[in-house]
Amino acid sequence: MKNPNEKIIAQNRSAFYNYFVEETIECGIVLTGTEIKSLRLGKVSLNDCYCDIKHNEMYVVNMHISPYDKGNIFNHKPDEDRKLLLHKKQIIQLQSKVTRDGYTIIPLRIAIRNSIAKMDIGLCKGKKMYDKRDASKEKAMEREKRDQY
Repeated sequence: MKNPNEKIIAQNRSAFYNYFVEETIECGIVLTGTEIKSLRLGKVSLNDCYCDIKHNEMYVVNMHISPYDKGNIFNHKPDEDRKLLLHKKQIIQLQSKVTRDGYTIIPLRIAIRNSIAKMDIGLCKGKKMYDKRDASKEKAMEREKRDQY
């Protein structure tokens, strides 16, 4: 059921094509004033971005938020690393899975819930080429079956 106080800003659809998403976690993002204004306008791209753990803190890397049009000299940098807000226990668990089991942490979507920016991140494992082909075939078969009726 969709939350009426939620507005989805951006989704990373290629993540579901390129990775098996094992687990999703909701977290907050540390943003400046002009960043949140651009984000509310939908000027954000999640393509080719990932999450990295540095000094027991999680950051999202390569997330592009376009500069705010009405910003002045204090406008933000578009491709800056942004800190994610997670509990220390969650970061330690994610770090152990990434280093030991070969997982990757990928941002899946950004939404504004109750006027607060939230990001859903996924603990993902990469798909091989044959996995991608199988998924495409299954989607095509389901589409054909649905169109017949």
